Amino acid sequence: MDIAAMDIEELIEQLGLEAHVEGGYFRRTFEAGHRDKINTEHGPRFTMTSIYYLLTRESPTGHWHLNRSDILHFFHLGEPVTYYLIHPDGELETVVMGPDPGQGHVLQLAVRGGTWKASHLPAGDYGLISEAVAPGFEYDDMELGTAEKLLELFPRHRAVIEAYSRK
Repeated sequence: MDIAAMDIEELIEQLGLEAHVEGGYFRRTFEAGHRDKINTEHGPRFTMTSIYYLLTRESPTGHWHLNRSDILHFFHLGEPVTYYLIHPDGELETVVMGPDPGQGHVLQLAVRGGTWKASHLPAGDYGLISEAVAPGFEYDDMELGTAEKLLELFPRHRAVIEAYSRK
């Protein structure tokens, strides 16, 4: 089937995606089970894991969250996805992942562990990315953000915090 003609439900089914706690859809596609786990201060972790991550018209927001691990994001298909990053020093960065570098889109985005992150599909049917996480992702290494906590930490970013926090 022509991927451009595939609708959202077909894409979710073809990729085996399920709803994600942050918003959108995901599926773990890899974990480095062929290597010994590495020891971190929070316990043993795979050296790397990866997922597909999809935002859709019906689920357009990846709500604020923080990961301990570093994450590389790769744009694949669909419309541009906007990322909002609040770095540990409190600086806000906005990055658009998308198919057209000539429009300022990036195809790859590195987010260091300890950075608050939200994502949003501002237009279109869907935006598909993948993520490679090192050390590998574990839910114990992620914190879902609340508007209350983030506003206490970063009051100057009220508008973007409120826009992408769970209601």
